[in-house]
Amino acid sequence: MPIDERFSTGNRWERTYGYSRSVRSGRTILTTGTVSMNEDGTPFVPDDAHAQALRCLQIVERGVLALGGTREDVLRTRFFVTCIDRADDFGRAHRELFGDHAPCLTMVEVARLMEPGFLVEIEADAMTR
Repeated sequence: MPIDERFSTGNRWERTYGYSRSVRSGRTILTTGTVSMNEDGTPFVPDDAHAQALRCLQIVERGVLALGGTREDVLRTRFFVTCIDRADDFGRAHRELFGDHAPCLTMVEVARLMEPGFLVEIEADAMTR
């Protein structure tokens, strides 16, 4: 499947590891795993699971919108969390962003993310109409 279009934010990890925030191939838009990062690369609200998840989802949505998609085009999200005991906080952010659209959601606990302050990493798959 060839990549038709790419979107990048230019953050340090995109530059260092050579990847795009999101890519589009035909009607499909895929987003990279996204953490809740401030402009300077530090974790956004280091101990707030809900705030981090909401920020991640907003960054994911930005990647979808940049390539012509909408929030309603998102079919699946994947959450990688450092503490599954906070699932309700992460899930509440998902419900707030998507409302009744309700895409598929996978949430798995991982040992750690890129930096200790990151509690969640989220990626999404979308298909435009």
